[in-house]
Amino acid sequence: MDKTATLTWLRRISGDIASVTIKRLEDTLPWYADMPPARRSAVGLVAQAGITSFIQWYEDPTSTPWIAADIFAAAPRELLRSVSLQQTLQLIRVTVEVTEERVAGRGNDLREAILLYSRDVAFAAADVYARAAEARGLWDARLEALVVDSILTGEADEELPSRIAALGWHGHGEVAVLVGTTPPQFDVDLVRRTARKLAVDVLIGVQGSRLVLVIGRARIAGQEPSEGEEEELGFEEIASRLEPSFGPGYVVLGPAVAALVDASQSARAALAGFAVARAWRSAPRPVDADDLLPERALAGDPLAKQTLIERIYRPLQAHSTDLVTTLWSYLDNGRSLEATARELFVHPNTVRYRLKRVSEVIGWDATGPREALILQTALILGSIGAADQVRRRPPMRRPSR
Repeated sequence: MDKTATLTWLRRISGDIASVTIKRLEDTLPWYADMPPARRSAVGLVAQAGITSFIQWYEDPTSTPWIAADIFAAAPRELLRSVSLQQTLQLIRVTVEVTEERVAGRGNDLREAILLYSRDVAFAAADVYARAAEARGLWDARLEALVVDSILTGEADEELPSRIAALGWHGHGEVAVLVGTTPPQFDVDLVRRTARKLAVDVLIGVQGSRLVLVIGRARIAGQEPSEGEEEELGFEEIASRLEPSFGPGYVVLGPAVAALVDASQSARAALAGFAVARAWRSAPRPVDADDLLPERALAGDPLAKQTLIERIYRPLQAHSTDLVTTLWSYLDNGRSLEATARELFVHPNTVRYRLKRVSEVIGWDATGPREALILQTALILGSIGAADQVRRRPPMRRPSR
């Protein structure tokens, strides 16, 4: 049979091939049968376009090299989101099988043409999905940068939760922000793989020389770890595991907050700590932002001043003025128990007991040099704040006679 007669015959049976293909899809592919009618119809259009395009291509393979890619133009854009590449390849396979069955006995030339064309269609499908994935990746990267920037600036709006959901955030519960420098060769995929192994999710923001990671727990409380995942770790340990992903310099971890929408509080502390970390010569890497409270307070960070007063000065004042007096004396006397005992007219064991109570009340130990600096800074700020309150207090009026 010559090519003209074959083309006429193919055009005559193209409708039957499409109908049989749709029936075969329903019988062999469960995902197709479960689709809404509108999407099944769109898939049918793709199959019909594929058969029609094959006939045009078979008529002149060199004149229309773009036909294979045009097959997917028959489907609405939403179909790319609802039909995976694997499902698309299954669709192509079924269509080719049905076509081969119908043209069996028509010669090897036609069969080879079908195989060659199906190869081109498979490559075209991969190209369509690759371009869609690339476009989605670029959009996700821009959206992620926007979310991280909103967290850093604290300018969260009503759209932030929806943007977070669009990124596929899997975090549950507490969140912390980790700030450091961007390495010369930054591997985003390595960071995400490490985070998944640690059972956390991350948002990544690269802002020039500064790298920001927003870390959230990806495992629901009480959930057993999956294969390859670590047991639940503290944010300090998580930061230590992620630290190699940063460039040289300091890496600062902000305090944990309740949820991602509150992450700006952790970000403010981490950024403030990152700005002054060089002032602590022996700062570890990573370092907690709360361990840099004195440097942050000296640099004018209001959050650090408030934290020192509320977490150290006020609890001690509320518990006992003796603890505040003993702590002041101990720090002023160079952390000498004997000198403090002489000034307060008490036994050195009494000083030891009171310092132990200070540690129990606020969680900081005054006998360590670094923590002594933190406590002394808190006492200074608390005293200044108390004096300001006294000055601002209005004078009492005498009752009229």
